[in-house]
Amino acid sequence: MNDVEITVRGSHRVYAASERATVALTVALEGPSPDSVYADVAPSARALADDVSGLHDPAAGAVTWWSSERLATWATRPWHKEGERPPLVHHARVRFRVKFRDFAELGRFTARSIEIPGVDVDDTTWALTEKRREALVAEVRTAAVRDARARAQAYADALGLGVVRPVAIADPGMLGAGGTGDAPPQARFALASAGGPAGGPPVSLTPEQITIEQSVDARFRLA
Repeated sequence: MNDVEITVRGSHRVYAASERATVALTVALEGPSPDSVYADVAPSARALADDVSGLHDPAAGAVTWWSSERLATWATRPWHKEGERPPLVHHARVRFRVKFRDFAELGRFTARSIEIPGVDVDDTTWALTEKRREALVAEVRTAAVRDARARAQAYADALGLGVVRPVAIADPGMLGAGGTGDAPPQARFALASAGGPAGGPPVSLTPEQITIEQSVDARFRLA
């Protein structure tokens, strides 16, 4: 029975605590004229930028990186059911992205930000540092290969065939076993409010663990 081939898919998964959080914020207001909305949005954007700048220090600060767009303005004309042409509504907007290593400070910053006129918190993305992510992916891939070998040996033992040896290993689907490639590691998160937007306690940002999962297809024959 030396011609028997065993093809299996090995997999492994680990969970890791988030190390970084990137919050997206928008400063946006509207009004009857471009000058008025610019005059309203500009100070709010400056206040937000000043707050972020005070926290920013790539080596040791609560904020490791941040960016902001240039202030954008545009106009829209509201729809009117009677076909009339109402006055234009002018808009102004600035978007920010801020990456935190200190999640407690992130909560305090969010609470301060939503008190600034026109500021909305859009979303928060949780992540690992690149170095930590790469190390975990390598660890998980190695464990997936070991899982594949253990699965193949279990099949061989069940059939009384003896020890197996690997003859091919590939990403999922590349040995004709079906399926698709690995999805990239993803972070999931929960956002819960600890109080009202004005005068309440800091917003509570509770990151879930990041899941890193890898799979591998492998083919074995008897040694």
